[in-house]
Amino acid sequence: MQLTFASYNIHKAVGIDRKRDPDRIISVLREINADVIALQEADMRFGTRASVLPRQVLDDHSPWKAVHLGMRPDSIGWHGNALLVRRGIEVISARPVPLPTLEPRGAICAELAVAGKRLRVVGMHLDLSGLRRRHQLRAILGHIDSYPEPCPAVMMGDFNQWSQARGAMREFGESWLVLEPGRSFPARQPVAPLDRIVVSKGWHCQHTGVHHSLLASRASDHLPVFARLIHI
Repeated sequence: MQLTFASYNIHKAVGIDRKRDPDRIISVLREINADVIALQEADMRFGTRASVLPRQVLDDHSPWKAVHLGMRPDSIGWHGNALLVRRGIEVISARPVPLPTLEPRGAICAELAVAGKRLRVVGMHLDLSGLRRRHQLRAILGHIDSYPEPCPAVMMGDFNQWSQARGAMREFGESWLVLEPGRSFPARQPVAPLDRIVVSKGWHCQHTGVHHSLLASRASDHLPVFARLIHI
C-alpha cells in the first residue's frame, strides 16, 4: 500500500491577499496530487457553516471526493475539518471525534480501503492551549484504540504546536512515529511547524516535506505538508 497523504489549513480559502478563492486552493491541491488530504478551516465560520470548497466543484473538477459525514447539509466536514480521498479509494465509514474544548475545534476519523487493505485516517485542528491539546490528543488516541480491529493509521492536521518533541507531542508513545515535514506557518515566511503528520508503526516514509510553491505561498496563511508512505 503506497499512498501520498497531505494536510492543509486552507484558512476558509482566504489568501494572504485577503481574497477568497476556492479555485486557487484546488489548484494547490492539484500541485500536491495527494491520495488522501486532511483540510482544516474548510467551512464558513457562521450561518450554515457551508463549505468554502463547493461540493459540486470537487465532484466535477477534481480527482477527489469528500468523505461524507452527514453532520451539516452544506458542509463537507465537521468544525472545519474535512477529508478528501482520491476516487477509487473506498470509504468504509466516517465519523466525528468528540474533543474536550471551549472553542470550535474538532477531529474526524475515516476508515478507508485501498485494494482491499484497510486504514484509518484522522484529520484534526487542535486548540491553542497546550493543556487542551494534550487532552484532545488523548481523546483521539482513545478513539482509535476503541476500534475492535487494529489497522494502519495516519493522523494529520494543524496541531498548533511549535515544539517537535515537547508538550502535547509527548502523548504519542512508541506505537506512533511523528514525522517532521518542516515549517508551514506563516505561508509567506514560515517559522513554525504547526502542521504535522503522525503514523502508526508499519509505515515507511519515503519522503515528507512542506509544499512551498508560489501559488501555495499566497493561497492561505498555512502551507500544505505531505508525506509519501508505504505500508509494509
